[in-house]
Amino acid sequence: MATGTEPPRQLTGVHDGSRAAIAARHLRTDRWWLAPAATAAGLLAFIAYSTWRAFANADYYAAPYVSPFYSPCLAENCREMRGGPNLDLFGSWWGLSPALLILVFPLGFRLTCYYYRKAYYRGFWASPPACAVAEPHTKYTGETRFPLILQNVHRYFFYTALPVAGILTYDTVLTFRNDRYEWGHMGLGTLLFVVNITLIWAYTLSCHSCRHIMGGRLRHFSKHPVRYRLWGWVSRLNTRHMQLAWASLISVALCDFYVYLLAGGTITDPRIF
Repeated sequence: MATGTEPPRQLTGVHDGSRAAIAARHLRTDRWWLAPAATAAGLLAFIAYSTWRAFANADYYAAPYVSPFYSPCLAENCREMRGGPNLDLFGSWWGLSPALLILVFPLGFRLTCYYYRKAYYRGFWASPPACAVAEPHTKYTGETRFPLILQNVHRYFFYTALPVAGILTYDTVLTFRNDRYEWGHMGLGTLLFVVNITLIWAYTLSCHSCRHIMGGRLRHFSKHPVRYRLWGWVSRLNTRHMQLAWASLISVALCDFYVYLLAGGTITDPRIF
């Protein structure tokens, strides 16, 4: 029962006593919730699809195409892919899907990506839900505590993303064969894989960590003309990092789904030449 002697409740964040006393949670009149809701829906859709495909351990190879979810294939239980990315680094003891061995690297790279952090912080944690909209949390610690302090490993995941992108480039070159492994052919899948690897490289190189590697800690750009030119090129890519993040996410899922349909016999690959 209230006695009227309780100390006043301590307010924090945007409701702190030092802030303007505005009763409304925000003053936005537009449908600000659509963006975080759409972001959450898109990420959930990809998580559900990629989880299903990663654990499926089937229908990931249809010569000459291999799903980017399963490349490189590091386990002994991989499908034999002629000239493909078969790297038997794990013996017969690995009985799960080989996709689980490699997806940790591109997943870690994207999960710790600066843009994706913003996307899922807003979409799932409402931190904050949108610009000029107060978050519901009573305190803010940023990425200074466990587990969010682990986001700092992003720069190291960048180095693992580079060889993965290189192997996917090799896979794309192999798509210029037909199903009998003869060179000089091109199908619809080839176009999809070329678009996918272009977007993956653009997303990877537009990363903030890559931009820092190119020009970070340089006091005099004039003394490092090559690095300055690379830094400027990466900086232009960096302005499209959000669009490239979504485009590459969609393209990698589309390539996997295309291979899934081919491997299951649902469709045939239209040949261009």
